[in-house]
Amino acid sequence: MGGQLEGLDAQAQRLSGTPLPALIADDPARARDFALRSGPLYANFARQRYDRAALDALFDVAERADLAGAMRRLLDGAIVNPTEGRAALHSALRGDTSEATVARDARAQALDAQARMRGLIETLEAGDVTDIVSVGIGGSDLGPRLVADALALPGARFKVHFISNVDGNAARRALAGLDPKRTAAIVISKTFGTQETLLNGGIVRDWLGDDSRLYAVSTNAQRVADFGIPPERTLPMWDWVGGRYSLWSAVGFPIALAIGMDRFLQLLDGASRMDAHAAEAPLRDNLAVWHALTAVWNRNALHAATQAVLPYDERLRLLPNYLQQLVMESLGKSATLAGGKVGLDTVPVWWGGAGTDTQHSFFQALHQGTQTVPADFIGVRQADHAHERNHAALLANLLAQTEALANGQDSDDPHRRYPGNRPSTLLLLDALTPESLGMLIALYEHSVYLQSVLWGINAFDQFGVELGKQVANSLLPALYGESEADDPVTRALLAELR
Repeated sequence: MGGQLEGLDAQAQRLSGTPLPALIADDPARARDFALRSGPLYANFARQRYDRAALDALFDVAERADLAGAMRRLLDGAIVNPTEGRAALHSALRGDTSEATVARDARAQALDAQARMRGLIETLEAGDVTDIVSVGIGGSDLGPRLVADALALPGARFKVHFISNVDGNAARRALAGLDPKRTAAIVISKTFGTQETLLNGGIVRDWLGDDSRLYAVSTNAQRVADFGIPPERTLPMWDWVGGRYSLWSAVGFPIALAIGMDRFLQLLDGASRMDAHAAEAPLRDNLAVWHALTAVWNRNALHAATQAVLPYDERLRLLPNYLQQLVMESLGKSATLAGGKVGLDTVPVWWGGAGTDTQHSFFQALHQGTQTVPADFIGVRQADHAHERNHAALLANLLAQTEALANGQDSDDPHRRYPGNRPSTLLLLDALTPESLGMLIALYEHSVYLQSVLWGINAFDQFGVELGKQVANSLLPALYGESEADDPVTRALLAELR
C-alpha cells in the first residue's frame, strides 16, 4: 500500500489472526472510546476490525493528508474540483461556515433563492393545488425523493410524486389518479438538457394542459424559457453545486412542498451543524474523519469489495439508493487529481435496504457467505408512532444483527456455523427529525470528500456517466431504422428489437 496510506497493510497483517470478539474482550473501554456523538447523532465504531494501534496509524494518515486543511478548503470555496475548475460550495446553501468572500457570495445567492422559493410555495398554498409532480433524475431526484419520503407528515398540504425513469411506465404510474387541474409540476435539471427529464417533462406538460402550473429549477434560463416556463417560475442552480450535493438548494423545492418551508430550513440547519463539526472538531473527535478512515481501512487494508448500508427505519428505506449515487459517483474514479492511475482500489460497491425486511433476503450472505461485507447500521432511538412493541422489536433486531455479525457462533455442524468477525458501524439518531436527517446526510457527504482526499481523486466530477448517454443518443436514429450501428453486437440486438 503506497503513498499516504503507507503502514496500514502492516497493521492489517498484525490483526489478521485476531477476531473481533477478541479485540473487544481485550479492551474493556472500547465500546465507550470508539464512540462519538455530535448533537442528535451518535456513532459507534467498536465493531470495526481495528484496535487502538491501528487507529493510531489511521489518524497518522489523516494528519499526513491534512484532512483538517482539506475540510477548510472545501468550506472556503477552494477549487476542489480541478478537472472542471470549480469549487464545491454545497455547504454555503445551508449555513455560514466560512468568512471567505466566495463562500459568502454563494451564501447570499442561496438565501435569495430560499426567499423566492418561499414566495412560490405561499402562492401554491393559496391556490387549489393538492398534488405536486417532481420531474428529475439522479441528483435532481434521489435527494428530494429520500427526504420527502422520510419526513412527510400525515395531512401535509401537498402530496409530492416523483418521476425519474425515462420508461413511460414511470410517468403513467405517477400521474394515475391525479387531477391535472389540481396538480402542479416541477422540472428539475441543471443544464435542462437531460434526455430523460425533458421527455418526462414534456409528458407532464402535455398532461397538465396548462403551463401556468409548471415550474423549473435549472442553471439554463434560455432552455427553460424555450420549454415554456417563464423566469418568475424558475429557480436557480449553480455550477458550484454538483447534482448529488444539490438537495439543499432550490432542487429541494419539492422537499419544502412536501414537509413545509420551515422544516426544510431545519434540514439545512442540521447539515450546517455537521459542516461546523467536520470543520472544527479535532480529528479524533470528528465523526466525518472517523467514518472516512474506517471506509478506507475496510477497502484498502481489509480489501472489502462491497459496503452495505442498512437503515432500521422504514422512513429511511431510500437512503441506500441515495448513497449509491453520492458515494459511487463521487468515488468511482481510477485517475488521480494529477492524471495518473490510482495505485489502490477506490470505492467499493454500495448497496443495502431497510431492516427488518432485508434480514429475510440477503442477510444469509452477510452471515455465512464467503465474502466479508462491512455494514453501516442506522437506527432511530425514538419512535414517532404508538406501536411501542414494534419499535422495541425493531431495535432488538438492529442490536442483534450487529452482535451476531461480529461474534458469530460456533457449531460442529458447518451448515449451522456463523464465522462472525464481520465489521459494522452503528449510527443512531435520537429521533428522525429534519435536523438529524440533515446531519446524517452531511456526515456522508463529508466522509466521501475526505475519502477522496486520502485517495488523491476528484469527488466532484462524474465524466463516467457521459459515454453511455452519448452512445444512446447516437443509437436513437438506428432504432427508427434511419441509420445503422457500428458495433456488431449492437447491430444484432437492433435487428432483434425490430
